[in-house]
Amino acid sequence: MSRRQFVSTTTGPSSPLGQNTASGRFGDKVFSSLSLTAGALILAVLAIVAAFLVTQSIPALTAGEGELSGGNANFFEFVWPLVVGTIIASAIALVIATPVSIGVALFISHYAPRKLSQAIGYVIDLLAAIPSVVYGAWGMAFLGPAIVPAYVWMHENLSFIPFFSGPPSMAGRTILTAGIVLSVMVLPIITSLCREIFVQTPKLHEEAALALGATRWEMIKMSVLPFARAGIMSGIMLGLGRALGETMAVTLVLSPGAFNWSLISTGNATIPTEIALNFPEAFGLRQSELIAAGLVLFVITLVVNMIARWIISRHKEFSGAN
Repeated sequence: MSRRQFVSTTTGPSSPLGQNTASGRFGDKVFSSLSLTAGALILAVLAIVAAFLVTQSIPALTAGEGELSGGNANFFEFVWPLVVGTIIASAIALVIATPVSIGVALFISHYAPRKLSQAIGYVIDLLAAIPSVVYGAWGMAFLGPAIVPAYVWMHENLSFIPFFSGPPSMAGRTILTAGIVLSVMVLPIITSLCREIFVQTPKLHEEAALALGATRWEMIKMSVLPFARAGIMSGIMLGLGRALGETMAVTLVLSPGAFNWSLISTGNATIPTEIALNFPEAFGLRQSELIAAGLVLFVITLVVNMIARWIISRHKEFSGAN
């Protein structure tokens, strides 16, 4: 029997091998179709949301002088304080949470004993599961009043800096308090991602560094952090996305008011809080105005994610985040 006849005989319709091959191809087609449908559905939902925001925002974007709420001349004059407040609160959260998250993740992955690292990991995951309204209530009822003495000290000693000028809030409901609450909320997200990337560092890289006489910290600096650079950036950007869109916690903590550069004074607002507080009673042009603010937040989030993907792609050759 020739080789061609043997292959034809063993892979024919009646042979188990032929049946398995046909079944596998059918499964591949089904999985490929489902994956394509899921991807197309995500894009369709995103396009629908974007189209809704754009069409509903047109009246506010084209409104004439004095037609918008608060007597603003145009939509930009209305939205820029909200954008600045959103960015300030998110920046405070990242400045506080990023070094703490990286430190906790390194401790879990390279320093803590196994049982202790598992316990800390469970606590971090539990923090991520706490509802945002609980964080907001904690910030409003406990953190805000507790941090008032620090605000008074900042005003008395650092008032020459614009961020600490102005009368300090006696209730602690400031943009700085909101930023601190956000930092606690994004900390488990960044920590979890960094921890997973750190433990994926090739053991040969770590052992080679230690064999050359490096200390544990030098090994981390030479092997772990370069490998995890893109993963760390991914975690930070994911945390930033959470901070930018957080609504309930910031709404409870912040006492909205006129925009000012002081971090310890009452006032300021973010886009999510502005929408949450005013949308239920809004109608007509006011509703369009709030939807347009949501469109601005949508664009900011999209730009942040695009920048994150660009940064990650620059380090994809040596990264555990691909």
